[in-house]
Amino acid sequence: MKDNYKVGIIGATGMVGQRFITLLADHPWYTIEVLAASPRSAGKAYKDAVGAKWCMDVEIPENVKDMIVMNATADVEEIAEKVDFVFCAVDMKKDEIKALEERYAKAECPVVSNNSAHRHTPDVPMIIPEINPQHLEIIPAQRERLGTKRGFIAVKSNCSLQSYLPAMAVINQKYPIDHALVTTYQAISGAGKTFETWPEMVDNLIPYIGGEEMKSEVEPNKILGKIEGKEIVPSTELQIECQTYRVPVSNGHTAAIFFTFKDSENKPSVEEIEQMWRDYKGVPQELELPHAPKQFIYVYTEKDEPDQPQINTARTIDGGMAISCGRLRESTQYDYKMVSMSHNTLRGAAGGAVLLAELLTAKGYMD
Repeated sequence: MKDNYKVGIIGATGMVGQRFITLLADHPWYTIEVLAASPRSAGKAYKDAVGAKWCMDVEIPENVKDMIVMNATADVEEIAEKVDFVFCAVDMKKDEIKALEERYAKAECPVVSNNSAHRHTPDVPMIIPEINPQHLEIIPAQRERLGTKRGFIAVKSNCSLQSYLPAMAVINQKYPIDHALVTTYQAISGAGKTFETWPEMVDNLIPYIGGEEMKSEVEPNKILGKIEGKEIVPSTELQIECQTYRVPVSNGHTAAIFFTFKDSENKPSVEEIEQMWRDYKGVPQELELPHAPKQFIYVYTEKDEPDQPQINTARTIDGGMAISCGRLRESTQYDYKMVSMSHNTLRGAAGGAVLLAELLTAKGYMD
């Protein structure tokens, strides 16, 4: 592992790209070397390219304000020569994203992607760093397919999964869950919006988010799957049904979960589950990665704090990288029901991708 790595942000003017900039501006391992975006932004100073679209709650960092934006699609080889790896968060058609990310990988530039395009590619790992870091071991097979020595693609999962799947996965390691019903209440920043740009969401709720229910029902299977040969084979053990809502919240996705164990006669107690959450440490915590939360899953008990977790307070725990769980109690139709939440643009998007990059770096995949 080197002392410092030069990184690029592909899709730097969008909301997730902006979040990447704020997270990487003073990162102990990484230096922002390249910002890239669409042709209409290319050639401009970043402050001019992003203009009034800057929507973070801090000012544009001084070290990138005057950085000239490169063309994300036309300057692939030049960008690849300048950096050790790139973060990708572009707004393009899915097939175009898949092709673009493979171009960077084949230019021997590793890609850490926030996009959904490659989440179902069998040899592309889709990682929640605390839950399935072993899936990084598929990268040599992917490199063989791509014909690369350094280049590869690794992706993070859908942002809403971070709000509930980690809590379920920790339980599932010891007590297998058979099926679950999940309802997610997703912030408007998940659509790249603010209340200023989407005033229709004020005092409103939309009971539909295109594609989100499928992602919540299918993506967990890959995360919980196993490497077999040269691909990750999704699990068929846990069945999830999901309903999604867009709600008038700026940041933070909340989930209501109802779940039943495969062996309901020998299910764990509420107290045992809560203790499993408190005690759990993943590889990021063991390695003390810069963006790893010290407490991965923060627990609120039904007895002491039945009105928690709440968005306004829970989303900022450990820099927005912790998962918060509460209201765990017995259900009349399932074994248990609970509530959990996470910050969707930190743990769920850019922060999760930065933590994934840190894991890749610590494991030697960026060298």
